[in-house]
Amino acid sequence: MSDLDYPSDLRYTSDHEWVREADDDGVVRVGITSFAQDALGDVVYVSLPAVGDTVAVGDACGEVESTKSVSDIYAPLAGEVTAVNPALDATPELVNSDPYGEGWMFELRLEDPSALEGLLDSNGYVATLS
Repeated sequence: MSDLDYPSDLRYTSDHEWVREADDDGVVRVGITSFAQDALGDVVYVSLPAVGDTVAVGDACGEVESTKSVSDIYAPLAGEVTAVNPALDATPELVNSDPYGEGWMFELRLEDPSALEGLLDSNGYVATLS
């Protein structure tokens, strides 16, 4: 597990999503953690929510399909989907090779930007893995 990375500038959920503040507009970028992509194995397909969708905390809003299984992507926070990562259509393996960069999933305009503070920090997330 020590070879997996959990950047300290991100927030995390116990469902293995990460959240990065994208700008001052209350928009965040969401993806899955290196733990999740490692557990999934080789990602072959990603289904993402549609731009304009409104999601509530914990809503299943997409799927990641790998050679091993299919897993839901859950909304870490409530808000409106403002962007999805178009690169994942052609190259879903970016989720494996760069989960915190080019492998991001979607962006959300938060209903309540202060809710971000309720998510786990990197130490709190790592503690859920043991």
